[in-house]
Amino acid sequence: MRWIKPGAGSLSRPGIGSTRSGVPLSQDTLPVEPQRLIARARILGDRIDTAGLERNDTLAINPLALRVGCGFAVVFRYGVVVTVGLSPSEEEAMAAGLLSRVRGPVTRPEEETATIEIGPDHDDQVVPGGRIAIRQLTPGRLIVIADILAKSTALAQNEIEVAAVFDVIEPLARRLAETGRASGGRRAVLKHVGSTLLVQHRVSGRVAVEEKPEVLWDQPGLERLYARLEDEYELRERTATLNRKLTVIGATATALTDLMHTNRSLRLEIVVVLLIALEIAITFLPLLPAFRR
Repeated sequence: MRWIKPGAGSLSRPGIGSTRSGVPLSQDTLPVEPQRLIARARILGDRIDTAGLERNDTLAINPLALRVGCGFAVVFRYGVVVTVGLSPSEEEAMAAGLLSRVRGPVTRPEEETATIEIGPDHDDQVVPGGRIAIRQLTPGRLIVIADILAKSTALAQNEIEVAAVFDVIEPLARRLAETGRASGGRRAVLKHVGSTLLVQHRVSGRVAVEEKPEVLWDQPGLERLYARLEDEYELRERTATLNRKLTVIGATATALTDLMHTNRSLRLEIVVVLLIALEIAITFLPLLPAFRR
């Protein structure tokens, strides 16, 4: 992660050095009021172009973390924005401001909401009821919480897409089991294969659910908070389940397309045989009168 050092107009904010450059990260507290904040993650599309969004109140570059009013926003390039401590109107304004940078916008965006409680007696954990209790809100903790919520939201969106593909693939497999014939059309099945490949690409490529955020390299003390949040939102388990479903869909779609290809090849062979027979008939028909003599 690359952190931005505040400019001259941000003396009230903590100084934050850049990571992996020999300058240690600051773990100063980000001054926030009140002590209970709402964090909300929303997926806007396939990707968000974050180039050029940096400004004086930028806290980090990758992911892009900004101050927005009295709260914060963290923008992830794989299409998710996480807001902390913003009002609903500020959240909507933030999302609307990013729409021009969104590629492949989703029609029904998934959301994930969490409550962050800040207090000196907290132990950086998830308390009963799902609230996230932390001692203080530092840039590192902000990034860790946003990372978990963003991944959980992206997984939820992918789970919905996979379920939709399952709803279409299952009847095709059932008809194949009952009638012994594949139906639905080769192009339709190929579309479902394409949808499966897109979800696989998002999970393993763009979102990289199983990869830890770079801030943990510079602040290993946040490993415990990350592990607790990862366990609370069951990221590994959900990813494993999603990958198993993708494997089943891929195998089913491959079997259906192979069967359709075989049937198509058989029909082509039959047509070729009929054409050969027709050509033979056309060749020998003029000779029939000679044979009758």
